[in-house]
Amino acid sequence: MNIAEKYLKEQLSSEEFKHSLLEEKVKLDIEYRLEELKKDIQTHKSSDELIKKVDSIEQFVMSV
Repeated sequence: MNIAEKYLKEQLSSEEFKHSLLEEKVKLDIEYRLEELKKDIQTHKSSDELIKKVDSIEQFVMSV
C-alpha cells in the first residue's frame, strides 16, 4: 500500500470526509447530466428525448 492509499483509507474512516466525498460525487454527477442535457438541447433532440433526460435527472436528485 502506498502513501496515498494509506492516507485515503485513514480519511475514509472519518464520517465528515465520507459525507463530503459523497456530496462532491453527487454534484459532479448532476453537473455531467446537465451538460449532457445542454448538448441535447443544442443539437435539437426531440422533446420526448429531452423530457426523458429531465425526468432522469429529477429521479436522480430525488434519490439522493
